[in-house]
Amino acid sequence: MDPLVIGGVEIKPGSVQRIELPVVKLYTDTDMCMPIHVVRSRKPGPTVFVSAAVHGDELNGIEIIRRLIQLKSPKLKCGTLILVPMVNVYGVLNQSRYMPDRRDLNRCFPGSPKGSLAGRVADTFLTEIVKHCDYGIDLHTGAIHRSNLPQIRADLDDPETLELAEVFGVPVLLNSNLRDGSLRQAAVESGTKILLYEAGQALRYDELSIRAGLRGILNVLSHLDMTKKRVRKKPVKPFVANTSAWQRANESGIVNNLKNLGDQVQKGDALAYIGSPYGERLDTVKASRSGIIIGKQNIPLVQEGDAMFHIAYFSEADEEIVENIEKMQDILLPTDQDPSTYTGM
Repeated sequence: MDPLVIGGVEIKPGSVQRIELPVVKLYTDTDMCMPIHVVRSRKPGPTVFVSAAVHGDELNGIEIIRRLIQLKSPKLKCGTLILVPMVNVYGVLNQSRYMPDRRDLNRCFPGSPKGSLAGRVADTFLTEIVKHCDYGIDLHTGAIHRSNLPQIRADLDDPETLELAEVFGVPVLLNSNLRDGSLRQAAVESGTKILLYEAGQALRYDELSIRAGLRGILNVLSHLDMTKKRVRKKPVKPFVANTSAWQRANESGIVNNLKNLGDQVQKGDALAYIGSPYGERLDTVKASRSGIIIGKQNIPLVQEGDAMFHIAYFSEADEEIVENIEKMQDILLPTDQDPSTYTGM
């Protein structure tokens, strides 16, 4: 197997290594380090990274990786697994989406070793982690006061990436263009196939999102033959959305939602009412097209122009997609199971 060195530390085949990867110092001259957990098989195979908290307030991914590390299985048959529970450690400390320089780390790739603080962290992560990897899974949630239905966003025009997205096992796959400065763009340009998992909301744990993410990672590792083949008795059929759009508020006011994440909507359906502080109804937010709600604003206050409902548009029958969303919930949220015992099956 080729040598693997991260932050000056060599990880030998057949070993498990925890690394505190220095990024830059705090004002106090204290090193700020990115935690890395590496598992290497004795046999060659794919190298895969799983990362979380590129946005420091997106906590679901941290818990997904924590549970993955604590699993007694899977044992790697081949290859290398690199787990990074906190990329933006600064943001996690401050419970903030951003870096201390107020930059969005996910718009600063590939970065530069002599650039802004965010650019330096981006360069370190890309150089020390991503460029070693054949595949990657980047874990995200909705932004503050927004929730996302479990979904995979990726370049689904690439056949291998589409195959990995389907194997992940969530009902909604969104064919998403690469964004300038994003980790996904930088990874693709360096030759790494990458999935972006979106689920839940910022600064909150969501058990369904955590379980769906853990299960999906295990499915991908099994598909790459890095772990023992998983018998998926109840696979969730994914559907590809090639387009999506946010339905926005036409008035400012107080919101009464009529629809929720995962709901099927038809063109013209009422999604929410917007009212004044005196109780008058100012506007009815309606669906401009038929589709499935994959994201929504949670706070019951809106300004005119605010994004309220993210609707994905499919060529397949929406009823079948809703059935698969409900099936995922039934599989992943049995009422009698302790979350700490969940193994992704």
